[in-house]
Amino acid sequence: MADYTDIYGKRVKEFATDPTLTSSYEGQVWYNANTETLKSVVSFDAWASGSPLITARYSTSGAGTQTAGLHIGGNVGPGDTRTALVEEYNGSGFSAGGALPTATRSGGGAGTQTAAFYAGGYATADVSSAYTYNGSSWTSIPSLGTARRSLNPASAGTTTASIVCGGYASASPEGARAIVEEYNGSSWSEQNDLPAARANVAACGTQTALIIANGGPSAVNLSFLYDGTNWTAAPNTNATLTGRMGAGTQTAAIVAGGRPPTSNVTENYDGTSWTTNPATLGTARYEGAPATSGTSSEWMISGGYSTAISAATEEFNKSINTITAAAWAAGGSISTVRTNVGSTSEGSQTAAMVWGGRTGPPPSGPYTSNKSDTYDGSSFSTAPNLNTASRTRSGGGTVSAAWCAGGTSPTYINSTEEYNGSSWTSVTNAPLVFFASGTGAQTAGLIAGINSDVNNPGGSDAYPGISLEYDGTNWATGGNPSSDRTSAGCSGTQTAGTLISGQNVPGNSPGGSLVTTIEEYNGSSWTSGGASVIAAKDNNAACRGTQTATLITGGNINPPAAGITSCSIYDGTSTATTASMGTGRRGHGSDGGPSSGLVMTGQSAGPPANNNPNYTANAEEFTAETSAIASKTLTTS
Repeated sequence: MADYTDIYGKRVKEFATDPTLTSSYEGQVWYNANTETLKSVVSFDAWASGSPLITARYSTSGAGTQTAGLHIGGNVGPGDTRTALVEEYNGSGFSAGGALPTATRSGGGAGTQTAAFYAGGYATADVSSAYTYNGSSWTSIPSLGTARRSLNPASAGTTTASIVCGGYASASPEGARAIVEEYNGSSWSEQNDLPAARANVAACGTQTALIIANGGPSAVNLSFLYDGTNWTAAPNTNATLTGRMGAGTQTAAIVAGGRPPTSNVTENYDGTSWTTNPATLGTARYEGAPATSGTSSEWMISGGYSTAISAATEEFNKSINTITAAAWAAGGSISTVRTNVGSTSEGSQTAAMVWGGRTGPPPSGPYTSNKSDTYDGSSFSTAPNLNTASRTRSGGGTVSAAWCAGGTSPTYINSTEEYNGSSWTSVTNAPLVFFASGTGAQTAGLIAGINSDVNNPGGSDAYPGISLEYDGTNWATGGNPSSDRTSAGCSGTQTAGTLISGQNVPGNSPGGSLVTTIEEYNGSSWTSGGASVIAAKDNNAACRGTQTATLITGGNINPPAAGITSCSIYDGTSTATTASMGTGRRGHGSDGGPSSGLVMTGQSAGPPANNNPNYTANAEEFTAETSAIASKTLTTS
């Protein structure tokens, strides 16, 4: 028989330690003399967590691939609450796409992120409407011949060669249907029926080479092949489920999830038989959105129903790489718990500072704090006190050169302080009293999103619509943002800054809506950038990084006035979701950025009840997604 040298063309090499692995090592075998083991780089199947949806939902539909996915419509609850929301996935996170013309769930979707179709579903009743998507908006196309729902994900193909299979209709007689319809780019036509009426089948392949598996209403383990004309029986799946999600081709298909009960099982079809994959979903679910144009070796699903409506995303890969998803981990706890704090902006996950804040809800407890603390990546240490106790104090800098200005104590103030690593010193006052957001170095600071004049909150000078610059000695007026806003976030530097989200104050009114607009500053003027995927406020010190790489964390979507866990990353053009924090926060401090971020303290729930301010004491640390080639130890005898 052939040996390794005959097969691979190389001898088994001996190493004292494992070599630095690259893709060229795939399939190679070597001997580790230290551990006395044979090792190799081999492909393996695995699910890995991805960034969550902006809005959790199920009975939804999908299209696209793992790096260019589409999540369409669905049910956001409670009850049967349908949505028109569409989200796009770029391989790292979700951002808003063009909304459906009508809030709809349980329709059939397929295609790509820039050329998708969506047909049928349930709005206020079963619908026959169909649409195509061009990457930004939906266009009506001819309707299905039969209105029906439960077509997710019982659809496959492209915008010019689509197929939808089965479904559920309320029209008499109510129940599952065997109807099959095809779209050729101009019209739908009915084809040979399914061998049996089915809804919520998993469909994989194309209009002329399709496999469907499982389905309901009563879950089955049946699968069938379609050649563009006729249906033939295929081997049964190993699991008896409905509401599964699928992708791939007729000879290389993959399905996952389903119910009842809610399943995390993955199965593969190789053209001959179904095999249960040892890789299982991290979150068991059904009726999520599959990337229908994905493959059996690179796929993703998002949303669905688990024990509740889910926003979770998972990516499936057959690869030599071990992917570690972006994640937050609990850090140290601060001794004096508070919210509405300020923090450094030029520090890091292992060298950050937080100051001021509110330690109790009015009227009980101290209203403002003069405390400051440093964080070293594992624990907080008490630092010298501020000279003026206040909350919502803007600022930035580093742990050895920090600065802060403004805030409320309890009325608005204009005091400015600098920290040199050992003490705070009062320096030149700002030209107006305010609270706002700050960023930048001690000698090049930026203030924006200004709220001023507490005694005249609805007056013409309450929201002056300016920014302020600080050079370490003097203050100057900077460029005017295009919109007045307060409780927004700032990141970047004085010459390359951002102003993110917050609460709009049109007409200088004390109210206003939450906004998603991001503005960018070049040192003299503000221009429109991308948009936040989540409208939030109370982010004054919760956006850190650079103008082209900012980590946006938590905030308040009022109502319900509670800190949220949602996080996102702005790349200078667009914003996408990333891993959520373990604890919801508003009014918290932060530092670092998208590759190694940090959040500190803040208010989790609200409003306060029974004199409990619901403040959180701990820090959380963010690590971006990583990928590494992994070696496997071979079993020998």
